[in-house]
Amino acid sequence: MEINDFLFGDADYNFLTSIMVRTFVMFLIILIFLRILGKRGIKQLSVFELVVILGLGSAAGDPMIYKEIGLLSALTAFTVIAVCYKLLTLLVFKFKWIENLVEGKEVYIIKKGKFSIDEFKKESLSKDEFFMELRLRGVFHLGQVEYAILETTGEVSVYFYDHEQTKYGLPILPDSLKKTIKTFEADTFYSCTFCGQTIKYNIENTFLCPNCHNTEWVKASSRKIIK
Repeated sequence: MEINDFLFGDADYNFLTSIMVRTFVMFLIILIFLRILGKRGIKQLSVFELVVILGLGSAAGDPMIYKEIGLLSALTAFTVIAVCYKLLTLLVFKFKWIENLVEGKEVYIIKKGKFSIDEFKKESLSKDEFFMELRLRGVFHLGQVEYAILETTGEVSVYFYDHEQTKYGLPILPDSLKKTIKTFEADTFYSCTFCGQTIKYNIENTFLCPNCHNTEWVKASSRKIIK
């Protein structure tokens, strides 16, 4: 085995410059693609961590199986990724707008027991998936939840009302939303299946949600949080 083949494979000194440029471009492409996928695509990992893992994994894999690719090619890619990571870390620390651009912002999905519709529409998160996250935290209906925040990592933070402050709200068990109401009873609480708006029905009410204009309702629940 010749030392030149071991270090460079079929590449030469000029090709190392090309590797640096291509690695930098791919680093940016991966970063942009992950931001487009949304927070759920990077759950439990920061964008920085995932980009570095993908970049290093790709750079490390090719020299292992392709004879024509030398170790210095992978080392060059590793170096560029590390420099990009360090540089972005410094920029994120120094400039808030860069942090928001790269990592995104925390989003209030639930406020005062009902959906923030405009915010929810911006996220790549289905309502069924969101309800699953709430159920895993012991939520029976939205009247128990004061705030639910979708974090930049894709995790959902839930803040409950005090036991005595629990309100009527939209039940979120798997079959609850299928039990839509056709006949309304006076002085009974109902919740909009789309936004969670909850009202006490009387003969002056219409079947149109005042918040989102949805027409499907289910009977609201006031069940307390089980301690």
